[in-house]
Amino acid sequence: MKTLPIEELRELLAAVSRHGDWHLLEIDTDLQQTAFLLNEAIEKLSASFMTVYAQLMEQQAAVQLLVEAGKLQPEEMQQLQVFQDNIGQEVNKVVTGMQFQDMTNQLLQRTINRVNGLKDLLHELSSHQFPMAADDEHEEIRRFIMQLNQNFDQGSQHLTGNLRKSVNQQDLATGDIDLF
Repeated sequence: MKTLPIEELRELLAAVSRHGDWHLLEIDTDLQQTAFLLNEAIEKLSASFMTVYAQLMEQQAAVQLLVEAGKLQPEEMQQLQVFQDNIGQEVNKVVTGMQFQDMTNQLLQRTINRVNGLKDLLHELSSHQFPMAADDEHEEIRRFIMQLNQNFDQGSQHLTGNLRKSVNQQDLATGDIDLF
């Protein structure tokens, strides 16, 4: 009867768990930092955008005074209307772009939750330290691996069930914004 070296198997599983946990921790940290930087950038862009928008509104009011005083030619007034329409369209695009931040944050949080769930699954690899009798080592290992597989399947199904994909948007140019 062939026997498996149980201590080496335990060490292998613990090493897989340890290395996997370390890499997932790094991924988690990078994702958290990405979310933080994204939020910072959007907040600064939003503040700058609102300042530019307020300045445009003041400029528009000054132009309107010139129009009402009859100091502009019809061609100049027509050109100003084209500029105003273009600015309005660009403002709408900027607002739409800023609204995608929420979906991006949801995707980042979903990914972070998946990473944390995977860390829990990997922890399962190193958490089995029960003693096994030498005379029926093969059967103990078989049961250990079966139990490990079952725990992995249950943990994976639980993780998948809790992380339904709620953001289906592929890019900023198409579709609608789903607010959650």
